Amino acid sequence: MSGRLHALLLFLSVTLGRACMYPGHYWAESNDSQLLPTIQKLMKGYNRYLRPNFNEGPVEIGMSLDIASIDAISEINMDYTATIFLRQRWRDSRLVFPGNESISVDGRLVSLLWIPDTFIPDSKRSFLHDVTVENRLIRIFSNGTVLYALRITATIACNMDLTKYPMDRQVCTLQLESWGYNLQDVVFYWTRGNDSVKGLDTLRLAQYSVESYHTSVSQAVYETGQYPKLVLHFALRRNVLFFILETYVPSVLLVVLSWVSFWISQSSVPARTCIGVTTVLTMTTLMMGARTSLPNANCFIKAIDVYLGICFTFIFGALLEYACAHYYTMQHHTIEDLYRELLREFNESNGNGSIPVVTSTQPKQSVEIGSTAEEPTDQAENSDDKTNVGSKESKSGQECDLSSVKNASRRVAAVFKVENPHNIDCHARTIFPMAFLFVNILYWLYYLFL
Repeated sequence: MSGRLHALLLFLSVTLGRACMYPGHYWAESNDSQLLPTIQKLMKGYNRYLRPNFNEGPVEIGMSLDIASIDAISEINMDYTATIFLRQRWRDSRLVFPGNESISVDGRLVSLLWIPDTFIPDSKRSFLHDVTVENRLIRIFSNGTVLYALRITATIACNMDLTKYPMDRQVCTLQLESWGYNLQDVVFYWTRGNDSVKGLDTLRLAQYSVESYHTSVSQAVYETGQYPKLVLHFALRRNVLFFILETYVPSVLLVVLSWVSFWISQSSVPARTCIGVTTVLTMTTLMMGARTSLPNANCFIKAIDVYLGICFTFIFGALLEYACAHYYTMQHHTIEDLYRELLREFNESNGNGSIPVVTSTQPKQSVEIGSTAEEPTDQAENSDDKTNVGSKESKSGQECDLSSVKNASRRVAAVFKVENPHNIDCHARTIFPMAFLFVNILYWLYYLFL
């Protein structure tokens, strides 16, 4: 009895010792024994180079997506970078095994199975995450259904219409196609329609908000045939508040600042010139900064360019207004000074008893007329009459043409004639703000509601 007990204890110690010394090997042999009826049997005679249902019809592959993040949206390159979880399901009758359970195998065993050749046609760059191992999932169900999931990051092209930037709405797509298998080999479908896409509702982007999204099933037609294609459409609405605070408000303040010169005296030339030049240069800098985040060479006249152009026009117009006002002021002062000079000379001539008169008919010829003289001499009259008759005969043909030109020029000059130059600033104080308000109303109505 004691001998049998001693033998049993010896057997248990040897068995437990083996399990403790080689635990992985021990459990591996146990798991291998359990997987023998499944993995090893399933792989026996399996040809991964032949698709399921070969010569029996196309393979139906269901797709679903989880949008983990949209990292960047670039207007310069017209693309966006997204990290997605792509899940594909199909049925392979060669992998059917008894029972109601599923088997999750290591992702590195993907090289032993047939998998679809799905790719993203608009992708510029993409990679599969491999920390700490390649992010793949393979799960085989008892009815032969295979679930293949992977996590990828791709930079995908998105054609953008920047005409209404920054009040724009962009529609981007994510397309999935088969590279080598045409419609006679594989068929793509969304597993749950629009509900096949998750994660877009909870995304928080810097400049955009996801307005809507939907899925569609299409076909890609190439020279080599027709291929299955799935498309995810999602609309992005840009958040305009950031641009209002960064660009629109400073532009409006610069325009208002240019109007301050209307209340400064026209004699303060340095002050008004400094305000005009400073606002023009600042507006130019603001226009250049607004274009740094946009494509340098494009055919778009963007909404922000239109508004900055409007503001620049009003600021430059304020500077031209002062130039015109200053010009008419100096001209008015010149006429007043000339009138005062003539009045002073007239007063002095009355005091001396004679008025000097200089005629321009003959060079270096002047006639002094006394204040007490009643009639000019006969010789002077005869000489004047002869001179006038000769000049009239020689210039009679030219005076007709010149008179019409002079009359037309006088009428044009009368339109631009300013009686009081100080009224220019008074009118500008009303015209500039009202015109700017009217243009702003038209601008926002067009770009927000049309």
